[in-house]
Amino acid sequence: MRRITLFLASFVLWWLLFWPFDFEARTMDWQAVAAGVVVSVAASLLFAEVYGKPRGRFFDPRRLFWVLVYVPYFFWAMLKANLDVLYRIVHPGLPIRPGIVKVRTILKSEAGRTALANSITLTPGTMSVDITDDGYLYVHWIWVGATDIEGATKKIVAPFERILARIFD
Repeated sequence: MRRITLFLASFVLWWLLFWPFDFEARTMDWQAVAAGVVVSVAASLLFAEVYGKPRGRFFDPRRLFWVLVYVPYFFWAMLKANLDVLYRIVHPGLPIRPGIVKVRTILKSEAGRTALANSITLTPGTMSVDITDDGYLYVHWIWVGATDIEGATKKIVAPFERILARIFD
């Protein structure tokens, strides 16, 4: 089942990236479709074992609801962070105090921790440097507002973690 899921996901992603249908001529590039099928089959055969563990809750409506809540929340956090970095760039004094802080996460799954680390990295002004097995992340922060683990966790991780815990754990 995992190979079929990986094949379908790979092929749909390939289709969206290459779009082999020409609307103007109303023709399909069948060679490109065949190449997409071959590459998707190869990916599903080679990478099915590392594709992730089946969760059984993929289409859980509550989980999908929290995904729909998280996307606009993440974009709002990203917008605020962009404006903060813009302020720091434009300010004549360049008010930055960079550093690496250690933060704790309550997320248990690898997918949840990965989503958290990616959310932190995609938010301007922060970048995930390392994830440990015991639930700690090391984050490079453009303006270190708290040096203790609890304070940094509250400012960097907690806003994302509340929603990501409902999606992944």
